[in-house]
Amino acid sequence: MMTGAHVFQRRKVWDLPTRCGHWLLLLLFCGSRWTAENGEMQWHRYMGYVMAGVLVFRLYWGVFGSTTARFKHFLRGPASTLAYTRELRRRARQPAPAGHNPLGALSSTVLLFLLLAQVCLGLLAVDVDGMEAGPLSFYVSFEAGRFAALWHERVFNLLLFFVAVHIIAVMLYWLLGGQNLIVRMISGRDDQPGSATELWFAPLWRSVLGVALAGILVWYLQSLDIPL
Repeated sequence: MMTGAHVFQRRKVWDLPTRCGHWLLLLLFCGSRWTAENGEMQWHRYMGYVMAGVLVFRLYWGVFGSTTARFKHFLRGPASTLAYTRELRRRARQPAPAGHNPLGALSSTVLLFLLLAQVCLGLLAVDVDGMEAGPLSFYVSFEAGRFAALWHERVFNLLLFFVAVHIIAVMLYWLLGGQNLIVRMISGRDDQPGSATELWFAPLWRSVLGVALAGILVWYLQSLDIPL
């Protein structure tokens, strides 16, 4: 593929742990909503515990993972993000940079922060009659648990909004620039200049420690989940 004076080739951009984490968070988010709306609170809690584990892994992988997964690689300042946004229509027609573009980085960071807040609040939340409570609610007062429950619901509504924005942005890239970011997050491959900087991919064994940390957290939270 050629664009102007540049020759582009299909290259690996996203590693397997990053892609698995991305789709797991999506599935868990949808499952958490369904279980909450249908009163399946035991399954809702289990999904929350697994989501906590996936988020812990993502934080670990953001420091010790492959180039495009690391926070220092894709986090941008306000000036870079604003400049990119002003030229969004033109940028959407160009092959995406390796990993997140500045706008995608902002969106992913906001979603990650909100998911972390949502999970933490859920672990502390207590319902009105005290019959349903997060496994860490015994660390706080009943009033604090009710406060956490209130904000657990509010943050969820914020998440719905930002997930919608995220989906709209992906669709705009597809419609305006013909870039199918969904397929790229599945395959892990993207069009990159032949002169692009080489990316480093962490060996899969490095992910074992992150998976172990996530597993320990899920086991601990589940061990505290004693029916009231």
